[in-house]
Amino acid sequence: MNPWLEALDRIEAGDDEDLVSFLDGLSDLGRRAVAVRLPGHLAEELRGGFTARQEIAELATGFRLAGAACFTGAEQVAAWLDRRELRAPRDPERDAGHIVALLRRRSVEWRRDLAVRLAGRLRPPTGRRRSGWWRMEGVPGWDLVAALVSESGLEPPDSDAFVLGWVWRLALRRRWGGPGLGGDLLLGSGLGGEPSLGSGLGGGPLRDPDLGGEPLRDPDLGGGASRDPLLRTLLPRLFRTPGVAEPLALIGHAGTTILDELAVLAREGRVPRRMLIDGCASRFLTGEPGESVVPFVMFWRSLRPEPAEIPVLDFVRLLPAADPSLAQLALDELRRAEDAGLLSDELFAEAVVALAYRPEKKLLRAAVQWLARTPGPRSGGAVPALAVVFGVDTPALRERAVRLAVRLAPYADEAGREAVREAAARLPAELRERLAAGYGPVAGEEPERPVAVLRAPAPPALAPPFGSAAELVAELRALSWDAEPLRCERAFGGLVALTHRDRDGMVAALRSWWEESRPDGPGEYVFDRNLYHPGVPDLLARCALAVLAPERSLELGRRTGVYCDTSYEWPVQGLLRRRLEEVTALFERGQSVPSLLATPTSATGHVAAEALVERMELLGEREPLEADFQQALLRLPRHTPPELLVRAEKLPSRAGRTLAAWLRDGGLPDPVVRLEPREEKPDGYHSTDWYRRVRAEVVPLEGLPGWLAELWVVDERLPYPYERRDMSWWPVIMPSHREVVAAWLARVQPWLAGANDTRMEALATLAHGDGPVGDAVAFVVAAGLGHRRDGQRAVAVEAALTLAARGQLPAAGLGQAVVELVRHEWVGLRRVTAAFAELVAGGAHAAVWKTLAVALPPLLPRPGERPRAGLGELLGVAAEAATGVATGVAAFSDAAEAATRGAAFVGGVGTAAGAAFAGARGEIAGLAELAARKGSSLLLHEARRLHKVLTAPAE
Repeated sequence: MNPWLEALDRIEAGDDEDLVSFLDGLSDLGRRAVAVRLPGHLAEELRGGFTARQEIAELATGFRLAGAACFTGAEQVAAWLDRRELRAPRDPERDAGHIVALLRRRSVEWRRDLAVRLAGRLRPPTGRRRSGWWRMEGVPGWDLVAALVSESGLEPPDSDAFVLGWVWRLALRRRWGGPGLGGDLLLGSGLGGEPSLGSGLGGGPLRDPDLGGEPLRDPDLGGGASRDPLLRTLLPRLFRTPGVAEPLALIGHAGTTILDELAVLAREGRVPRRMLIDGCASRFLTGEPGESVVPFVMFWRSLRPEPAEIPVLDFVRLLPAADPSLAQLALDELRRAEDAGLLSDELFAEAVVALAYRPEKKLLRAAVQWLARTPGPRSGGAVPALAVVFGVDTPALRERAVRLAVRLAPYADEAGREAVREAAARLPAELRERLAAGYGPVAGEEPERPVAVLRAPAPPALAPPFGSAAELVAELRALSWDAEPLRCERAFGGLVALTHRDRDGMVAALRSWWEESRPDGPGEYVFDRNLYHPGVPDLLARCALAVLAPERSLELGRRTGVYCDTSYEWPVQGLLRRRLEEVTALFERGQSVPSLLATPTSATGHVAAEALVERMELLGEREPLEADFQQALLRLPRHTPPELLVRAEKLPSRAGRTLAAWLRDGGLPDPVVRLEPREEKPDGYHSTDWYRRVRAEVVPLEGLPGWLAELWVVDERLPYPYERRDMSWWPVIMPSHREVVAAWLARVQPWLAGANDTRMEALATLAHGDGPVGDAVAFVVAAGLGHRRDGQRAVAVEAALTLAARGQLPAAGLGQAVVELVRHEWVGLRRVTAAFAELVAGGAHAAVWKTLAVALPPLLPRPGERPRAGLGELLGVAAEAATGVATGVAAFSDAAEAATRGAAFVGGVGTAAGAAFAGARGEIAGLAELAARKGSSLLLHEARRLHKVLTAPAE
């Protein structure tokens, strides 16, 4: 019999029971034979790659059993069991039981040594998201350490990882319907007996010098069943161990958590209640973030300590910086302590002042309410808290603080009175007059209104052409798969120009790049890394290869051409690809051209008409590359100097005549662009983004060349671009046709305001471009202003500022787009409001006011209708914008533009809101009725402020 082969057969069969029996019966010589072959076999198997590692993971228990039984030293066994490939057996509890049974032949000292070594190797658990669920495995290796501790009578390890493993194992058992603290043993069956509370696991009464409390009685935690032998020792450490919040909050099969069960045991007197209270309070003082402290907040509420048990001083000191949930708990408990007469005047004042500095409005209101219901003599020391409330942006709360300050004036000391007078100087005149009754006249400090200057952010500077072949090759090396469009254009244009000027020099410069880039295997995986849709940097590399080794490039084209699928390629991206491919073919034929016609001369992507004519003159009678010429036409500015037409008409080529006609006619006529937001749910998709679809239609005029008609189409078959980076190319490819590009941006999935792609970057480029701006641009800007990501929303704000500074922001269309997106809950009103506030801060008062004059009437609540969340803040921004316009902070013009737009938003989604706009002085439909309502909410306050601005007589 060969012991190694016999053991290997059982390992590979996955028969752990048979393997345990076989290993237990081996002689020392047989164990040595297995130990000699085992490491080498595992190393050889792991060379098989990912599939082999998966197979090893399935057989981990067998390898673990063999190593535990056959290796001699405790350190050797510990290292083997802690190997990454073997650390997580299929059933950790059963695995632990088998290993403990195999190790019984070892001495107690050896087993204790192994337990200590394994305990030192314990690591906190990690979660891996799989199909939307967290796969929770507890602390790998904990079950074996716990079993060895129980078996050898060793004191449980005093480590965070061991305590964390105990809590995770209990939580996972409860999760799947197993026993909890009051049920069966935490350690599973098959571990060699049923340890009792005192069997080497910290027996004796439970006392803790840090937490205090009476000793734990020796209860029957299982109500007649077995008991958790680790509870006695580990419970005091529970509140000091980081990372336990997640397993403690894990809801078990019965709908409760471990902490719920502990609260029940405490109420029944089966664990020391005082120890739990003190432990929980000590946890609060660690300053942990919200997700770590929330379970203990809930636990405290379930314990419901008596007022005398509340640590009043600790809770007062928690208030300034605690997590909101903990701060609310501290407030609630301090109120209970006050009702019981356990809160001194000094601590009361300190608590109220601390709450006043909190950023949460809920806690701020609670502080004012607490102060309002407290007798005057006691509240006098907390008057400085009211001075803090004077600065909040909630009018109702501010007014209540003023009323309360007047009532408490007789009880305030001099420091409090001075704080009120100082803070009152920034209040409106009406509130200052109220305070004068108790604090004397207060001189107002009218805040200086900064003059916001509206300026268009400058587009990025265009880098100069390459000066040498070496400089170009260095750029080729640096280009990544997501390189910016203008960077790629610069490299493309430099490659063409430098190759035409000195092909031999370019070949010499490219040779080192080729030596670094070429693979050991087939070359097609280097220059066309995505065979189905090579990106622009890949195609650029292919162009460079065509310069260096034309025959190699031709071979590569034959190999990879069958893979490239262009049937689902956006037409605008197809034009870019054809342009790169035609240059590659030119280089493969050994030819070149002086320069590319379509290399941009501006960061917007435009090609100056004069530069294009000069490049055409260099060609003479030679016809340009077709796709390059088409791209150059699309990049021409809208306006051309008349004198340039004379030079264009002298161009001898057919393309020259086309260019001259293009310049003579003023470029392309603009197509009709229509947008229709709609909600639909395609079969097989569950994402809410799929409910939000925008039907985009671009209708060109008849008689256009085929390549143009192909571009001005939005194909419903193309819901996605091939690559996210593709969309940043679109405004650069068509810099004079912003409405068309905006229609494409709106059409692409997923929903614009929730996606993390390059469309906002494209919007920023588009804002610096040329061509009409209408409903498509307005829709994309509106979605960007309501984007769920702060960074993307900031880019949209910058684009809107650019358009506003250039006098091109489609304000009325933007207002109506905002209405539709908010009505359908495609964007949140508060996010849009925050973006409009940034626009006002940037000086775009007029543009924002024109937009909101259209948007507000349909958003205002009708009689009996509940107002939208965030509408008060939006009215506040409108008031700021209207005030800026009325006081001349920003220029205001084109008042009639919005009034004449009416329901111009295409697709039946417009409203008659545009007619409501009548200039900075005027009325908003429904605003007067809203302002006349009784109440002190922010909505009504801002409605009255805006109404006052609009109806005030002109100075």
